[in-house]
Amino acid sequence: MSGTATTRRATPFSYAVIILLAMLSLGPILVMIATSLKTKPEIFSGSFSLIFMPTLENYRAVLGDSQNARYLTNSLIVATVSTFLTLVFGCMAAYAIVRFRFFGRDVVSGGTLLMRMVPPAVLTVPVFMIWTYEFGLSNSLSGVILVYTAINLPFVIWILQSFIAQVPPALEEAARIDGANDFQVFFLVVLPMIKPGLAAAAIFTFRIAWNEFILALVLTNRFTRTMPVKVSLFINEHNIEWGQIMAIGTLIAVPPLVFTFLASRQIITGMTAGAVKG
Repeated sequence: MSGTATTRRATPFSYAVIILLAMLSLGPILVMIATSLKTKPEIFSGSFSLIFMPTLENYRAVLGDSQNARYLTNSLIVATVSTFLTLVFGCMAAYAIVRFRFFGRDVVSGGTLLMRMVPPAVLTVPVFMIWTYEFGLSNSLSGVILVYTAINLPFVIWILQSFIAQVPPALEEAARIDGANDFQVFFLVVLPMIKPGLAAAAIFTFRIAWNEFILALVLTNRFTRTMPVKVSLFINEHNIEWGQIMAIGTLIAVPPLVFTFLASRQIITGMTAGAVKG
C-alpha cells in the first residue's frame, strides 16, 4: 500500500456547491450596490432587476453632505486608534501570560475569552452611566475609543497567545545574550514573528469598531457620531431613504475590504501556520 497521499479531484457537484455558496454570500452585497445606483422610483417600483440605468444621485447626496464627511472621519479615527491601542496592550498582555509565571495566570488566560462573550448591548447602560457621571467621557471620540479597546482587548489577547507560544524562547535568549533588553526582545524579535496573528487581530478589531452601533449611539452626539449611527437617521416616521442607506452601506463596506485585501497574505499565513504536513 502506497504511503503517499492521493489527491482527489473536485467533481462538477463540488463546483456547483461552491458557486451556489458564493452567490448566496455575494447576493446581499450585489443587491446593496445595485440599490445604491437606482433612483427612488426604481427602488419602490415593486420589482427588483439588475438591468437598469445606473445613477450616482444617491452618492452625490451622501458625499455632498458635509456632516457625512465628518462622521466618516469620526469612524476612521475611532476604528484606527482603538485598533492600534488594542494591539499594543493585547500584545503585551498576551506575551506576559505566555512567558511569565504568576498567581492566577490560568484564570486570566481563560477569562479573556469568557469576557469576550458578554454582548456589547449589555454594557450600554453601565458604560453610559460611568462615562457620563464619573469620567465625563460621553459625547466624545475618546470615550468611544476606550470602550472599543476594552471590548476587543480580551479576544486579541486570546488569539495572540497561540502565536506568541510558537515563538522559540531560544531566539529571545539569544537576543538577550547579544545585549538586547526586554523591550528590544519584544519589539524586535517577538513582534516580527507574529505578524500573521497581528493582521488577523487587527482586522477583527477594526471591523468591530467600524461597524458597532449601540454603544456609538448612546456615547456620541451630533458632532461625534460615527457612520453606522448616521445610517439610522435615514429611517424616520415619514419615509426611508433606501437609496442613500445603500450608498452609505457601500461606502462603509469599502475600508474593511481594503484593509483585508492589504493584509490578505498575512492572514493566509496565519490560517495555515498550524497545518501539519503529511
